[in-house]
Amino acid sequence: MFGQTPAQRLARRYRREGDAYLVEVRLRELRALFNSFDPAPFLDKDLDDEAEQYIVGAVEEFPLGTPLKLVFHVPATTLHDPGAALLADSIRGYFDYRAAHAGRRLELLLRQGRLSLLIGIGFLFACLGARSVAAGTLTGTLRDILAEGLLISGWVAMWRPLQIYLYDWWPLVRRRRVLRKIRDLPVQLRVTGQPPDR
Repeated sequence: MFGQTPAQRLARRYRREGDAYLVEVRLRELRALFNSFDPAPFLDKDLDDEAEQYIVGAVEEFPLGTPLKLVFHVPATTLHDPGAALLADSIRGYFDYRAAHAGRRLELLLRQGRLSLLIGIGFLFACLGARSVAAGTLTGTLRDILAEGLLISGWVAMWRPLQIYLYDWWPLVRRRRVLRKIRDLPVQLRVTGQPPDR
């Protein structure tokens, strides 16, 4: 493991066809891929949580520009399932929904960041103003403690907006990109044991 390049590690874990790596999922039946509690029609069903985590986790291992293909291995009897013909559209619809949801979460986070920034700046200026008043009216240790406490409190109020704008937004952007990539992946349904495409 040590001394291997990321490409070598991926090549050990994922098969390749042509220039695309395969994200492969083996199923006993097609409906195992979907949440059994979801009463929606096939095209609108949610994926099973474990299936989604596996697919997203596998795609996250690769750089975003790496060509991938999503391949579902199923028994031959599953090909007669009416949902088999709709699988690719169902996967695309689900990950399109998840990408849009990630986009909404990002928008809400940035809106929260703007509001937090306005509140933080207002509080910081209020603390700096109170600090100036305390410095001009009080003396000794009480003045020093109050002045430092107000300064620290003002900057602590800026912690959340800075956290949002420096750290919290980019994982959501990355997740949305990964979900969009999965949405756009070629999807194939193969009979278990079927030889790969050449």
